[in-house]
Amino acid sequence: MRIFSALFTFGFIFQISFAQYNPLKPNLRQGKFFTEDSAAQVLQNVALKFKDKESWEKRASLLRQGILDGAEIQELNKRKPFKAQIHSLKTFEDYTVSNVYIEGIDGIYITGNLYQPLNQKGKSAGILCPHGHGTNPRLAEYTQQRCATLARMGAVVFAFDMNGMGEATQCDHKIDKALKINLINGTYALDFLCSLQNVDTERIGMTGESGGGTQTFMLAAIDKRIKVSAPVVMVSAYFFGGCVCESGMPVHVRATHETSNVEIAALFAPKPMLLISDGDDWTKNTPKVEFPFIQRIYSFYGATNQVENVHLAAEKHDYGISKRLAMYPFMAKYLKLDLKKVLKNGQVDENSNKILSSTELSAFDALHPRPNNALIGNEAVMNVLK
Repeated sequence: MRIFSALFTFGFIFQISFAQYNPLKPNLRQGKFFTEDSAAQVLQNVALKFKDKESWEKRASLLRQGILDGAEIQELNKRKPFKAQIHSLKTFEDYTVSNVYIEGIDGIYITGNLYQPLNQKGKSAGILCPHGHGTNPRLAEYTQQRCATLARMGAVVFAFDMNGMGEATQCDHKIDKALKINLINGTYALDFLCSLQNVDTERIGMTGESGGGTQTFMLAAIDKRIKVSAPVVMVSAYFFGGCVCESGMPVHVRATHETSNVEIAALFAPKPMLLISDGDDWTKNTPKVEFPFIQRIYSFYGATNQVENVHLAAEKHDYGISKRLAMYPFMAKYLKLDLKKVLKNGQVDENSNKILSSTELSAFDALHPRPNNALIGNEAVMNVLK
């Protein structure tokens, strides 16, 4: 016991001495908080806290509560009923696209697009597709390709805007409680997806890149309805997210513990999870640092085959074609999708997907304007979040 205590103390001192500590924000872990080497050492020290399923699940319960408390979410399972408007159906050869807006939090609207398969027998799997940062990334070609291909494989897919981006511009993206809004919006997006009569609620997946990767592993950690997770280019031991929407609230530091996005991602064990990493960002060390740590936790459940890592050392930070090609068979395997429907000459073919304009994908338009009760401005949004 004394040895463990000494190791824990050393780990804490080591962590503080190498961390890029901000005295103005002592309860936050933001950006490249550790060096790569110190992060690996801190992760090793954290691993000393649990040695089996029982000790891990005790810590996992603490971590989940820490996310909720840090994000100021007290009653996640007692949300009010949502209101959704689905319109502007567009039909293609083997899938459809509709435009959607949802009121979850009073006066705050979630905007997105619903992709659905045509000629599907029985209920379909459902997949949430959040996005990362960029210029209107919900409408970007790479997002449309991902969603359309998954729909052609037999999934009902909902792509939605992050707070303050795309059409969700009722307040600034970098509002102080952006992480809270995104988490709650994620649960309402999931409510909407699960409410559709053609969706099998036992086959729900989620995948997003960068900031959408953060949304994926955060929501998957606290919402049991998600059965398959694929966070892309985001799970890192030394990087905690460079935006307030990822690390602007104290979900990593509580009075009882400190944690990292690696542990938060591992909360998904033993359900199927795919980590997609690359050699040009903070996921460069995934095969030798983050993935073995998460694999060990999966081993407590006898489920090491349920977690995978596809590392693309020569690639950069995106959700490009190589990363999508890694994700499609994983989702097909665990959500019982039909990969054959999108193959041509044995390869996934995205050429038949229709890339639509911003006008065609707009949740709000002349016939469907943003409702009059929509809150406008940071102050109005912050007030309702209280």
